[in-house]
Amino acid sequence: MSAQPLLLLPGLLCDAAVWEPQIAALGDQAACIVADYGSASSITEMAQVALSLAPAGPLAVAGHSMGGRVALEVIRLAPERVTRLALMDTGYQALVPGFVGEGEKKGRYALLDTARSQGMRALGLKWAPGMVHPSRVNGPLFEAVLQMIERKTPEIFAAQIHALINRPDASGQLAGIAVPTLVLCGRDDSWSPLSRHEEMHAVLPRSTLSVIENSGHMSTMEEPEQVTAAMKAWLVAPV
Repeated sequence: MSAQPLLLLPGLLCDAAVWEPQIAALGDQAACIVADYGSASSITEMAQVALSLAPAGPLAVAGHSMGGRVALEVIRLAPERVTRLALMDTGYQALVPGFVGEGEKKGRYALLDTARSQGMRALGLKWAPGMVHPSRVNGPLFEAVLQMIERKTPEIFAAQIHALINRPDASGQLAGIAVPTLVLCGRDDSWSPLSRHEEMHAVLPRSTLSVIENSGHMSTMEEPEQVTAAMKAWLVAPV
């Protein structure tokens, strides 16, 4: 069986490094394309950019973190093209109105101020500890995350923050997604908690929930073998 196109969508300030273990391990099942959103400043624009990078025809789509939101927008824009969907360490709701939403905006803009005034590594040192399992803070994987953040710029960060603050609400979309869907989350993800993924799993009609043990938000990098095993099963699920 020939490898199926697999569009991989990274999250906030992330790049192909997030997917390196999976690209290496899935070569016999998937022809991987990793999206680079450039300076796109909305989830819709990111989805359009990602679709423009993919080959014509049907494709599997997997998104991590912000990339999961982009994946939901991809299937909204081009439902006839998406054969299967993976949503990893992500969310689906719009910014919460009122005090909670204002708090999220304040926090994101404070990080942007750090990036502009002190540089991307300083931002990473402030932000990334919450992105990985506590046991991995200041270890080799943590350094790899910092280096990935350093490959981006404050301008890209500002564009992506704008996209997240103005993100669409996909709540009403989930029940209509009829393709095999992998819902995956690190057990100790404090940024996109497991409870949110359980909510998605309960609504998505053809979903499988995979909980990655000993992992925070960066599950694809933290526990690549567990994530790859879940993706291998997802890629062969009947369409």
